[in-house]
Amino acid sequence: MLSAARGGSSDRKLGSWKLNYFLTRSSCLEKVFTYLVVKTVYRCYFHPLSSYPGPKFAASSRLWFVYNMVIGVLPQKIRRLHEELGPVVRVAPNELSYSSSKAWNDIYGFRSGKPEMSKETPLYQAQPPGILSATRIKHSHFRHLMSRGFSEAALREQEPLVKGYADLLMGRLHEQAKLGDAVDIVSWYNFFTFDVIGDLAFGEPFGCLATSDYHPWVKMIFDAIHLIGFKQALGHYPKLDRLVPYITPKALADKWDSHDQMTREKTLRRKESKVDRADFLSQLIKPENNVTDEELFGNATTLITAGSETTATVLSSVTWFLLQNPEAMLKLVSEVRSSFHDTSEINFISVNKLKYMLACLNEAMRVFPPVPSGLSRMVPEGGDLIDGKWVPGGTHVSVLQLAVNTSTANFSRPNEYIPERWMDDPRFMNDDQTAMQPFSTGPRNCIGKNLAFVEMRLILALLLFEFDLELDDKTEKWNEARVFIIWEKKPLWIRLKPVTRL
Repeated sequence: MLSAARGGSSDRKLGSWKLNYFLTRSSCLEKVFTYLVVKTVYRCYFHPLSSYPGPKFAASSRLWFVYNMVIGVLPQKIRRLHEELGPVVRVAPNELSYSSSKAWNDIYGFRSGKPEMSKETPLYQAQPPGILSATRIKHSHFRHLMSRGFSEAALREQEPLVKGYADLLMGRLHEQAKLGDAVDIVSWYNFFTFDVIGDLAFGEPFGCLATSDYHPWVKMIFDAIHLIGFKQALGHYPKLDRLVPYITPKALADKWDSHDQMTREKTLRRKESKVDRADFLSQLIKPENNVTDEELFGNATTLITAGSETTATVLSSVTWFLLQNPEAMLKLVSEVRSSFHDTSEINFISVNKLKYMLACLNEAMRVFPPVPSGLSRMVPEGGDLIDGKWVPGGTHVSVLQLAVNTSTANFSRPNEYIPERWMDDPRFMNDDQTAMQPFSTGPRNCIGKNLAFVEMRLILALLLFEFDLELDDKTEKWNEARVFIIWEKKPLWIRLKPVTRL
């Protein structure tokens, strides 16, 4: 009986412990639930940004933003919100997206006497150290050093090199045309831009045109961009940063490590070389300019990616839209072939007279911007006016090119490819052309704009002078692509027919 009594006592104690544990756990769950409810209600209805339109899920949590970023559809989702809700939408608890032309200058412009809209956001924290993520003072230093490599004098010096690769590209395309098969013109544009930028940055090409294939390092760059997007998404959850090495797919991490190692090897080889020319790294590698190796590596990575991928994107998109719009294609072909009698006449200077070509390129950058994502900045402490309305300090803000370029408030017939809108056509006299800023604006606008334009004009002029283009049947909806900071371009299969001249 004593044993039974003791057993009963133990059972009661165990039962009591279980009850207390259950009540405690229930209490904790209730507290967590209550906290989440209160937090959600506050963010949706009492937060300083609660007056801005946007999905309640996006207002209450970063999950909507991060999920769409990870699957590559965030810019497209935000563009739809702008179409439904107007020029400013709330896309996260502390983030606003804009699609007005005025917001460009308010966020990215010269802010004399004001603190800069900082880059202390996950987008830039995921970048290597360099001009892209640098503070205002450091950025000015880097830009000053790089400016020599992008000057008018440097362009004149670089022309034979660029023209040489352009001629090599045309030669390889003639070889492909003889085979009679469709070619993926996206790859060939990338081969050209990577070879040029590799030579101008490292003093040696990647050899893509020579081998008709991507250099292994170039392939790594595409994978690295995916990883930067992944790190950017996790950057919105700082407590998870330490988990990045454990939750990053091993294959992706290995490719990033290989990319980093090859960047260092190529950069150090350029640093130790005796090449004396005004290229992109010539000033950065001089000891007296006090650029650390890490900053040198970061700037090299930025130059290679920004100086090649975006240019190839514009060339690809203008080719796609011209093939979709035969009248525009016919008009541009006529302009090119009536302006030149031989390819030797096509150069950096002569392509500047092709006004309709410039309109075609501008229109391609409008409907398919090379950088479709919003480049977020953070409003300084104390807040500031953006597009005429006060925004509190600490808020992340950006102009989404994909939205601002196709807003009916900025452009007539915004979703149509019509180059004439850039040629004083009266049908588009009310278009707000300042809304389109493919190279951004302000003190941090793209330093390589001039080089990009001459490359694009040169290649497009040579291509249309040498070939008739036809879209292959296996290319469908090329412009419907995912975005991981930049576009994940699909193959653009075309057929090339060499032009016969007497």
